[in-house]
Amino acid sequence: MAKSPKDHLEDAFNDLGMDELKKFKNKLCDRKKGEGIRKAQVEKVCDAIDLADLMVRTFTSTRAVPVAIEILEAVGCNEQASELKENAVQSPPVAQSHPDVVDHAAGQLPKVELALADDWHKQLHLVSCSQEFKNKIIKEKGQEIYQVKEKKVRKRLALLINNIDFDEKAMTRRGADTDENNMEWLLKELDYQVVKHKNLSAKDMEKAVKDFARREEHVHSDSTFVVIMSHGKRDAVLGVHYSSSNPSDTFPVDNIYRCLNSENCPGLRDKPKVILIQACRGGETGRLWASDGEPEEPVKIEGDDFVHKEKDFISLMSCTPDTKSYRHVENGTFYVQNLVDVLMKHAHEEHIEELFRKVLQRFESTDMMGSYRQMACKDRASLPKLFYLFPGL
Repeated sequence: MAKSPKDHLEDAFNDLGMDELKKFKNKLCDRKKGEGIRKAQVEKVCDAIDLADLMVRTFTSTRAVPVAIEILEAVGCNEQASELKENAVQSPPVAQSHPDVVDHAAGQLPKVELALADDWHKQLHLVSCSQEFKNKIIKEKGQEIYQVKEKKVRKRLALLINNIDFDEKAMTRRGADTDENNMEWLLKELDYQVVKHKNLSAKDMEKAVKDFARREEHVHSDSTFVVIMSHGKRDAVLGVHYSSSNPSDTFPVDNIYRCLNSENCPGLRDKPKVILIQACRGGETGRLWASDGEPEEPVKIEGDDFVHKEKDFISLMSCTPDTKSYRHVENGTFYVQNLVDVLMKHAHEEHIEELFRKVLQRFESTDMMGSYRQMACKDRASLPKLFYLFPGL
C-alpha cells in the first residue's frame, strides 16, 4: 500500500536528531512565509508521529510536505529534505474522490465521503431542483411539507453575523472570512437576500437579530436562515470585546429563538426558521458522553386555543455541548465546509432534516475528520412539516 503524506513526514522526522528536531520546531513557530503554528501547540509535540499529525492538521495533506521540505532546508537538514522530496513528492497523489453518503443495506458496509479537497470551494455549484421533482413531492406529500412561495413574489431574507477580529488578538479567527464567503454564496444561491454584519459585540448581536426580526419582508417570505459564526461557550456566542477581564460580552443562544418566535416575529409565524451556529460550546475534545438534564416537574395542560410561542425552528450547531469546534486557518471550519458542500449537492432532492443528517454522517467519518473529534448537533427542532428548499425554483 502506498504511503500517505503523513507517513512520509513521520519517516523524515524520525531521521532527525534531537537538536535538529528542536530547530525544526522553532522554525515552524517563526515561519515567515505563509502561516506558522503557535508555540503552545508545538510544545505539546512529543515525537515524530505527533509532529507529522500537527503538520497535516494545520497545512492539510496536500501542503504539509512542501512546508516540511521548506523548513528542513532552512535549518540545514538538506539530506532529509531531499529524501522527503524524492519519496513523497513523486508518490502517487492521495485520491480525492467524493462519493455520496448513502444508506447501507443489511450486510453491507456504509460508504462515507472522504475529506474535502483543499480547493473544493473554488468549484462551488448548487444543483438546481427540477420542476418535475417539486411537482412530485407536492403531489405525494401535500400537507406534510411547508409551502414554498413562487420565486417572483417571495422576499426571502437571511441574517449572517461573522465575528473575526477580537480585542484579544490571540482570538482572531483566521480562515473565518472563507466561511463567510462560502456561506453568503450558498444563501444567495438559495434565493435569500443576505443581511450581513461583522465583528459585533453581544449587545450589537442582540440588536442585529431584533432588527432582523422586525423586517417587513418576512411577511412575503416562506422561510429564513440565521447564521452566526464566532467563538463561543455553552449556550452563548462571544462578542468581539470578550476577554478574561470582560467575560460578560456574551450573547445567549436563547435570545435568537426569543427574537424570532411567533410573538416577536409574526411575519415568520408557521414558516421554517433555520439557525446555524459555528462556535465552540466548551473546551472538551468530543470524546466524552454528556448526561441528560434533570427531569422537569409535570405541567398541567389546558385546552384553550393558542399559538405556539416557539415553533417551526431547526438548528444545527457546529458541535455538541461542552466540546470544541475546529477551523482551518485558510479553508475555514469543518462545519461550514461540510454544510455548504452537502447543501449544494443534495438540497435539490432532500428536505432540511435529511440534509442535516448527511452533515452529521460526515463528522462521524474518521476519513473526514482525521484525529480531530467533533460532532455537529441538531438542536431545538420543532418543525412539524418537511422543509424542501427546491433550489432554482
